[in-house]
Amino acid sequence: MLKRFFIILTVFFLFSCSGTQNSKNNNQDNQGQKPEEMYIIAKNSFDSSNYILANEQFIEITKLYPLSNEAIQSEIMLGFISYLILDYDSATLQFNKIINKYPAHKNLDYVYYMRAMCYYEQITHHGLDGTYNELAYDNFKQVINRFPESKYASDSRQKIILVNSNKAAKHMEIGRFYLKEKKYTAALNRFKIVIEKYSMTKFTPEALHRMVEAYYEIGMFEESTKTASLLGHNYPNSKWYRYSYNLIKKINNDESLFKKVKNIF
Repeated sequence: MLKRFFIILTVFFLFSCSGTQNSKNNNQDNQGQKPEEMYIIAKNSFDSSNYILANEQFIEITKLYPLSNEAIQSEIMLGFISYLILDYDSATLQFNKIINKYPAHKNLDYVYYMRAMCYYEQITHHGLDGTYNELAYDNFKQVINRFPESKYASDSRQKIILVNSNKAAKHMEIGRFYLKEKKYTAALNRFKIVIEKYSMTKFTPEALHRMVEAYYEIGMFEESTKTASLLGHNYPNSKWYRYSYNLIKKINNDESLFKKVKNIF
């Protein structure tokens, strides 16, 4: 996946330089290794995709040198390894631990972003993952609000658009169900949520058309016509406008009358 490739490249950039200046001049045996050297060895294991060994080596660094910069970097890598092997619960716990322990760390924006990604990647279907939708949205918003200039803020904004589209899809699915069951008021409420909260998603034209249908079915012809006009004004080339247009003709039986109403908006 491209997003995993991007994150892997990022984590390489963040941590690949640790300890390189000291490694050339050290001839100590394993028992006397410095944290910089240990980190390079663990990083090499990670680069070779030997995540089990790398995990053990990063843990060892945190135990032997808990106050070192390499220990903090190792803790971040531990969370990232859990993320890579799809152990999202462990990854989230690790990232939460880092956020609480090191609130001023220079790479904290990355940690917040990775925590959000753990929730985001657990969204598999809009009808089943309402909790992860909300968690992903809230955590990406934290990245944007806390680190507005971070490179992760930009990607978080894009992810929020996708999350909002997923949330809108859920409301649309429920609205269609209510419409089919002739529960028109409940259906209208769902479609209004899409229009008011998720207007930038692809579902807005359909939501407007479904409102036209719902108003038509309950005899609110004026509201149905106004909504169709709004749809035509904003999405004149949409198939949903054509559907609404044909429905409104049943009310007016006069295309010129419909166009007259449309021009008001």
